[in-house]
Formats: sequence, structure tokens, C-alpha cells
Amino acid sequence: MSHPTPPSGLSREQLLELYRWMRLTRTLEERLVALYRQTKVVGGLFRSLGQEACAVGSAFALQRRDVLSPLIRNLGSMLVKGAEPIEILRQYMAKGDSPTRGRELNIHFGDVVDRNFVGQISHLGDMVPVMAGVTLTFKMRGEPRVGLVYVGDGATSTGAFHEGINFAAVQKCPLVVVVENNGYAYSTPTSKQTAAAQLVDKAIGYGVPGARADGNDVLAVYEVTRAAVDHARSGHGVVLLELMTYRRKGHAEHDSQSYVPAGEIERWAEQNDPIDRYVARLTGEFGFDLAALTAIDEEVRATVDAATDVAEASPPCDGPDALRGVYVDPATMPSLWYRGEATSAVATHERPAGWGTHDG
Repeated sequence: MSHPTPPSGLSREQLLELYRWMRLTRTLEERLVALYRQTKVVGGLFRSLGQEACAVGSAFALQRRDVLSPLIRNLGSMLVKGAEPIEILRQYMAKGDSPTRGRELNIHFGDVVDRNFVGQISHLGDMVPVMAGVTLTFKMRGEPRVGLVYVGDGATSTGAFHEGINFAAVQKCPLVVVVENNGYAYSTPTSKQTAAAQLVDKAIGYGVPGARADGNDVLAVYEVTRAAVDHARSGHGVVLLELMTYRRKGHAEHDSQSYVPAGEIERWAEQNDPIDRYVARLTGEFGFDLAALTAIDEEVRATVDAATDVAEASPPCDGPDALRGVYVDPATMPSLWYRGEATSAVATHERPAGWGTHDG
């Protein structure tokens, strides 16, 4: 029995791979929620529930050497680029063997050597000028690489967004800017922070092409991003994409979403869940057996279970390690200094060159 050819040259194996990345994203975040409620997560927990297709579909359109700049709801994009569940769990739990050794939390870490994703800056829009600079280096070196940066709808109203995309547009940097329009900037509805009817219309002001797509359709996201990436890689510069989606959880796990109209979340969950919609296409249009998807679900669950066991057994942060990578030679610092104990030894200790004149 023949089945329709997948879009944009995707193989049937890649169709299942897209499903696995979305399922892994959701399962891993669900596990983090359980750990958060057990007070094993340090700091906040930021969910991408309902937005998994945006991150997975867009990142899947990149090549290995392309560089990705995620935000707090783009865990799926990092997984596609090679981040491991064990790293995410250790990072959220501030373990001593986490990627940042407990110095940072959630997905605030990067790997610009092998996996090519950049550690994020929390401030809205600030990664756009950073990625403008990154992609400018690609152009100056003649490298056929592309950068992709995510922002939310609220970030399009910031100065950093404007300055970054404007600079990249003028310089024709190979940059794809993905705006995830999920309806809210924290608790502010999109209509209350911009008068633009469509955020993609802002592309006109920067003289770059723009496109809009259904952010809850992983194949639509892949197709529109693939076209944008090809455009940027061919030397034509910036593309602005607007992905229409919905944030089904609050800004973070502590957010009660009391500002959301009654019934709005439920309607999106019932009608526009990206995983449910993709399962329907896989088992209907593309003729996959539901058993194949169930096998992926079981494999993903086993992967997350195993990673959780290892992460929970990981060691806590080591106090003295906080100095490593901060000072030229942490070993020269007296042991009592970082314990906060005032002693004459600390007061008279010779400070390394470059220290300020004020005591911390």
C-alpha cells in the first residue's frame, strides 16, 4: 500500500523522528514538573506545553553546523541539536555535574563547539543582536552556515529586537528570526503590547521577507523554516517567521494564569495540541501503525526514567568549585574566604591583579 510522500523530502524515518523529539520534550518536562513538586528542582520551571512543534520543527530544518539560540520554551530545539535529558535534569536540579556545575539553572547553558547551541540570555530580545554578530562571522568567513534565534511575541516590542534584526538585515546576515506568538508576554495579551495586526508584518520595516505558519503543525513549521534557512544560506540575508501557537501553561510553573479567559486553555488543548494533531496525521494520512508510536513512547519513558535515576544520584554542588573559572587561580584563595567568615587572614590576603577596591 502506497502512502503520500512526506513534505520537503522528509523520509518516513524522519517523520517518526519528529514525533520522538516532541514526545521526548513533553515527557521530560512532565518529569521535571514531578521533581519540581517534590522540591527537587532549584528555581523556576518553564514549560513548552502546546508549543513543542515550534521548537522541534524549526530545529529539525537546520544542518549540524548551523547555530541555534533557544529560549526558555525551546527545550525541544536543544534536544534536536544534541542536548541530553540527563543534562537537562541535572541543570534544573543544580547538580554539581550539571553543564554549569550548579551555577545556572533550567536550560541556561550552551555548547558552541560540538552541538552548536548558544546559552541564552533571559532578557527579552537580547539574543537577536547576539545572533546577528554570530551570523556576521559566518558571512565574513564565507562559511555556508545559518543562525536561528527564537523570540516571543513580547520581545518584538523591545529595543534589542529592533536593533538586532535591523543590523542583521542591513548586513545581510544569514539569520532566521523565529517569533513564537503564543498569545501572552508573561500575563500581557499580544493585543495589549503591540498594535500590529500580524507580527510578521514587521518584516516589511526591516526590508526582509517574512512568513507566517501554524506553529502547532510540526510539518508546517519544518517547511517554512526549511525555506527560510535555504534563503539565508544562499546569501540573501534575514528572514522573519511568525509561528502561531499558544502557551498552555503560565510563564513558569508558579504562575496561576488567573489572567487567562475561562475556557481558553481547554479549547486549545482539545483542538490544537501539536502532538495529538501529528499522531492523527501519522496514523491517518501517512499510514503508520499506532504500535510504532507506542513503541516510541515506551522508549522515551524508559530514557527519561533512567536519566532521572542518574540525576537524582548526582552529587550536589561543591562550595569551593564556585571559584573555578572565575578567578585566575582559585587555589590561592584562603579556604575561609568563600565560607564568609571574617578573619584577619582574609583581610590581609594579597589580592590577585585586577581586583576592585571594594570588598564584596
